[in-house]
Amino acid sequence: MRDTTAPEVVVRRLALYLRVLNAASLDDQEYISSQELGERAGISAAQIRKDLAFFGEFGKQGVGYEVQFLQGEIARILNVDRPVHFAIIGAGELGIALARYTQRRRQLEHGYPFWLSGLFDVDLEKIGQLVDGATIEHVDALPERVKQKGIRMALITVPAAAAQNAANSAVSAGVRAILNFAPARVSLPANVRLHDADVTLDLHHLAYFL
Repeated sequence: MRDTTAPEVVVRRLALYLRVLNAASLDDQEYISSQELGERAGISAAQIRKDLAFFGEFGKQGVGYEVQFLQGEIARILNVDRPVHFAIIGAGELGIALARYTQRRRQLEHGYPFWLSGLFDVDLEKIGQLVDGATIEHVDALPERVKQKGIRMALITVPAAAAQNAANSAVSAGVRAILNFAPARVSLPANVRLHDADVTLDLHHLAYFL
């Protein structure tokens, strides 16, 4: 995993800017100002200029940013200017839903960078089933698939009690970034990046404001 001096919050906002630029590119928009980019991203124009300054100079005075150029530069910074091969560990309802979602995004959206390159479970009754072209394999096959397909990222969609074992399997196989959907904390080596995505916690947070 490469080093970066940019704060994590800046990197997170870059993904939002890229989404706006992708939409602008589809509309054949040639240039976009920091003001327009900010309005569409929900971020101030000054913050956008400050964020981009971490990585270089991209705009033209009085013109703004060339959409395709900035789109390509941010994609390169985020390492999504090439296919990102990932695995899903846990072929339950959530795992299958995510598999179908990413498979269909790849089919419908040119340049969608996230390629599902492995879907794994421990339930022998699920092994061999197809999910939108992806075959469910036993988790024991993960190390071979990581080496064979260059998988660097894994999504964990197993029950809470199985989350740590799933994470251990991913790390042992060579995965270096994990998005954990399981409602449990997992411990990983310092060189493996972990992000948690807990829908239930977000719903509790949102419910407070009702």
